Amino acid sequence: MSDFTLSDLEAIVAARAKASPDESWTAKLVAHGQAKAAKKLGEEAVETVIAAISNDRANLVAESADLIYHLMVVLKIADIPLQDVMNELERRTSQSGLQEKASR
Repeated sequence: MSDFTLSDLEAIVAARAKASPDESWTAKLVAHGQAKAAKKLGEEAVETVIAAISNDRANLVAESADLIYHLMVVLKIADIPLQDVMNELERRTSQSGLQEKASR
């Protein structure tokens, strides 16, 4: 089992965002701004859904990794720490999913 965490990924994204866009895909996404990064996140979400519907396990794993990575880039650009998302997830676990949805 890997010890790699989403916090590790967040740190890598932050470090690579500081690089030259000529040397880093992350830096290139950051330089192009939130609209470009969010569009790429949406593309990866669609690809993840297609892999899931196709019951393509290997592709679902790969596309899920792409999706999570691009989400981390979008969060970085928005200056939203992963901990804020984790706090929201923790808050939601204090009630059932049905209760949480009804409260929106």
